[in-house]
Parts: sequence; structure tokens; C-alpha cells
Amino acid sequence: MEFESANPTIVKSIKQRDLLNTWLRLYAREQLIPRIEEYQPERFADELPDLVFYTVDTAQAPPRLLIDSDGTRMSSAYGYTGKGRYLDDYLGPRLVPVVMPVYCECLRRALPVYTISSIDDIYGRIVAYERLLMPFSQGGNVTHVIASLKTISEDGGFEIRNLMRGNDTLPTAKLRAVIDRDLFHRAPGRIPAGDVIEFG
Repeated sequence: MEFESANPTIVKSIKQRDLLNTWLRLYAREQLIPRIEEYQPERFADELPDLVFYTVDTAQAPPRLLIDSDGTRMSSAYGYTGKGRYLDDYLGPRLVPVVMPVYCECLRRALPVYTISSIDDIYGRIVAYERLLMPFSQGGNVTHVIASLKTISEDGGFEIRNLMRGNDTLPTAKLRAVIDRDLFHRAPGRIPAGDVIEFG
């Protein structure tokens, strides 16, 4: 599976960009992936329905992802809750080849990964599925991953129930990217440190 190299501006959703910017601020301090307990974005609670938290089980090779929680929208999209299950078991054999390589790339590169896929809902309306994966560590390999999952349809309304399992067609990848460039966040409207400002 091919992934393009990208900078943070590739992320379309403003809310996902805010989540990524918080990750970038933590990463930029020492060029190390942050610890999950440090990650406290603004309005974090508002995003929880779209977030899934994973613990990386490194006792197995390759490592597996254990679902610690799952957002209510993900549960709807997949038809049932996945909490306490390994992601590969939860996805099932049809979706594993499509979804797991994205998570494996996040673990391998220890960098954020962003994808956009399209899938039809049960009424045939095309839905864009935007996934942002952010890795976290306790000082070595990736130990946790947070996934932000957004769904949007140009047709307006769509049916999220069983979106990922409700029809015979698999999600079609439109974009797969590793965010490996410009790994910093500069707040807009700020003057970079070191610039000389003259007052007349």
C-alpha cells in the first residue's frame, strides 16, 4: 500500500486539524512522539464521539491494537461496539486488508497518518470517510494511537448505521498520506521569535 508524503495542511477537517496541531506542538519540543497523558486539546470532550483510543500490544509480533474505547459514531458505522477487542478481530476478514495497513504504517513510521476513503451508504449515497491517526509513546516505540474518524457526504444527509459493513462494496481509497513534513505548529498571527520590531 502506497502512502504519499505530506505536511499538516493536507488535513481537511478544521476539527481534525486542531487535534493534529496539539499533537504537533507536543512533538516539536524534542522531535519525539508525545505521551498520551500530555495530550489535552481544547474542546476535547466535544470530539470524543469521533475518537477511538487504542493500546498497542507489543507482546505479539506484529503488534496488535486493542480498542480501549470507541466513539459512538464508529460503533454505528461498524454496527456494534469494539471496546476490549483487537482491531483486526473487530474489523473482520473483509476489512482487514483495507484498514490495517493504515494503522501499521502509523506504528511503523511513528508519525500521523491521514486517509480519505469513499463508501456508499445503504441508500447508495457516497460518503467520504476521513481518518487521522496520531501515535503516542512512553519513550520508545508507539504504545497508544488515537484515531479521529469523520464522515461527510456531499449529498447532505446519509445513513451512518452499518456504513462500513452494510453493503458489498469495500471503501475506496482516495488519499493515503504520512504527515512527515513541517512537523511543527505556528499559531496564526504570531510574530516569529527573534524578529526585530521597530516602533516609530
